[in-house]
Amino acid sequence: MIDKHELRAAMRATRKRLTGLDPEASLRAAEHVADLPPGETVAVYRAIGSELDAGALSLALARAGRSLCLPVVVERDAPMIFRRWSPGEPLELDEAGVPAPFPLAASVTPDLIITPLLAFDASGGRLGQGGGYYDRTFAALPDVIRVGFAYAGQEQDNLPLEPHDIRLHGVLTERGYRAVP
Repeated sequence: MIDKHELRAAMRATRKRLTGLDPEASLRAAEHVADLPPGETVAVYRAIGSELDAGALSLALARAGRSLCLPVVVERDAPMIFRRWSPGEPLELDEAGVPAPFPLAASVTPDLIITPLLAFDASGGRLGQGGGYYDRTFAALPDVIRVGFAYAGQEQDNLPLEPHDIRLHGVLTERGYRAVP
């Protein structure tokens, strides 16, 4: 079995390389917003490091009439919560050091979660950073639609999944949206 730590290191390097090779990828991905599954409230994220920037996608979703929210880590080993957010609103760092809406923002439950990742496969497998934040959240919200947001070059064959790893329903890349069969 492939070592997840080694795979994460390799995929971090791949994602960083892809970021440098294609700075317009997030803009092209956002052009496919109409192909995403339905959902009135969509959780997006603020990119950290070489994660595919969800800024253009957030704007496209808002223009399409969808409400947005961002994940917030309030406890390190608990599922994330979500707070309503609109592009341009101020943010503060949450318990994980990630930009998040202020506590006065309304807590909501999203219909669709757009998630960053290091790698994905055709069967909906997702390799995250290893902190378990999204997997805990997906387990707590099993009916929410889960969509990865990544460079097409982050796709791998048959990622090693463990029992706690929860599959995606689809992936949006600069090449378009692809539902998992």
